[in-house]
Amino acid sequence: MSRPSGRLLFAALIVLVGVNLRPSLASIGPLLDQIQRDTGLDDTSASLLTSLPVLLMGLCLLGTGWVHAVLGRRGGVAAGLTALVFAGLTRWLWPTAPALLASAVVGGVGIAVVQALMPATIRHRADAQTATLMGFYSTAIMGGAALASFAAPRIALAHGWAAATGMWALPAIIGLVIWWLATDSMDEVSPAKQVSSVSRSRRSWLLLSFFGLSTGAYTLVLAWLPPYYTGLGWPAKDAGTLLSALTLAEVAAGIGVAMAVGRFSDRRPIILLAIGALIAGLLCLSLAPLPLAWFAALLCGLGIGALFPLGLIVAMDHGRDAAEAGWIAGFVQGGGYVLAALLPMIAGVLRQHFSDLTPAWWLMAALCLILALMVVQLRPGAHLT
Repeated sequence: MSRPSGRLLFAALIVLVGVNLRPSLASIGPLLDQIQRDTGLDDTSASLLTSLPVLLMGLCLLGTGWVHAVLGRRGGVAAGLTALVFAGLTRWLWPTAPALLASAVVGGVGIAVVQALMPATIRHRADAQTATLMGFYSTAIMGGAALASFAAPRIALAHGWAAATGMWALPAIIGLVIWWLATDSMDEVSPAKQVSSVSRSRRSWLLLSFFGLSTGAYTLVLAWLPPYYTGLGWPAKDAGTLLSALTLAEVAAGIGVAMAVGRFSDRRPIILLAIGALIAGLLCLSLAPLPLAWFAALLCGLGIGALFPLGLIVAMDHGRDAAEAGWIAGFVQGGGYVLAALLPMIAGVLRQHFSDLTPAWWLMAALCLILALMVVQLRPGAHLT
């Protein structure tokens, strides 16, 4: 990629890419009951529509160096967006259970390729502004989820769930075209540290676990919050609106992190505040889901929205340069997404056997306490050893 004409152009470009990375996941939850009714998927199989792409995202991200070497940054991001186009068209044109699962595979790989390459790209171009731009990039990802969760049930009312889950191929096409036109061959970041070296550091595994558990909260509510409320009698449109409200709170928190994180060399107070908000929201979901639905969504959204970018920012803080930060981000995201994929699957099994998702909220609240213990160890200024 040639030098952008300015910071605003580069920021707009990464936001445009980021908003395309979650609609394929976020459009499923509000329509899951309809999809299950029409395709015959049970709860465990339906959970794969979220868990499978997240799992594949993790596995592919562990191959960040290979992706970079084979595709490069420009071509790799373009390839990932192309995969999202094909995943969306598959859902739109062939609304069957096998096609849905196939689209989950293709979409998950596409998201993984983009996410493997963007952190190093941002670190290389932004340097001192990396934390701020990573915050905006993460916020754009959550913003795409907010748009999809709000729009999908409304599109489904007029055009059916196939169109509502597949039309996200259209913004992916726009993102692909603009990315290709606005970039050219750029000086690639040469890897400074292999993943095998990163993986030998105890600190890397701590960062991976922190990112994985905090992202697990995100994938859990993304997959199961709307079905939880439709099971309590809410219309799909209202359940989708609740998820949209939660993701809008995530966006607000992400913007707040992006604006403020540069002022805090020690990220731990912000992270602990976010964990506290998430625990409070999960308790509301467990103890008073109907009267406190919107308050729960606000608290969970604020907590998740801050934790998601902070998990990446703290990981990249450990890199001495752009290349090392890219390797660390790839390893942390890779293993982290594999870990995060387990939460929706566990929730699906719990719902199928107990006809209730409340145990899943309690489980996530307990995991948040483990997160808080991890945070204490994330002292500023540390590097991998």
